[in-house]
Amino acid sequence: MFFLDVIFSLVCMFLLIICVLVGVAFL
Repeated sequence: MFFLDVIFSLVCMFLLIICVLVGVAFL
């Protein structure tokens, strides 16, 4: 369960970084 939680948080941070990069690119 701990392993799954770590993977989930890593994916969430990865998606947030992608969203920020896309937002900056379109600004």
